[in-house]
Amino acid sequence: MSTPSERLAELGITLPKVPAPAGSYVPARRTGNLVYTAGQVPIVDGKPAATGKVGDTVSAEEANGLARICALNALAAIDDLVGIDAVTGVIKVVGFVASAEGFTGQPGVINGASDLLAEVFGEAGKHARSAVGVAELPLGVPVEVELIVEVAPG
Repeated sequence: MSTPSERLAELGITLPKVPAPAGSYVPARRTGNLVYTAGQVPIVDGKPAATGKVGDTVSAEEANGLARICALNALAAIDDLVGIDAVTGVIKVVGFVASAEGFTGQPGVINGASDLLAEVFGEAGKHARSAVGVAELPLGVPVEVELIVEVAPG
């Protein structure tokens, strides 16, 4: 299989600029062979790609695409810290979905992030995952995703 950066190019994907943190934290942090990302929201060109709650003003399909944007922002943070080609595997994805009352399709929404990771990393992109519904997210966005990845020693 090609490297993650080659696979991104094959998919026609350019990693975005790392969104500036909205608080007192860093976008990604390495400890040993693991990199943890901060929760990433669907920021595109410095502003939220959408706001609202899934199951109300945001459809599950739209939210799935927003989860993909969140994952791209997380990959950008990883790339900025250690280089995307240092990733040897995706360990865990945690997804938060701002959900309207009665909406229970959180796993389908977070599949947007999981599917992207499988496209980029192949078998190494398979991961453990949590997908939870929440009342509100920062900036009023519908989705937030964080990653834990394993990286090559160094």
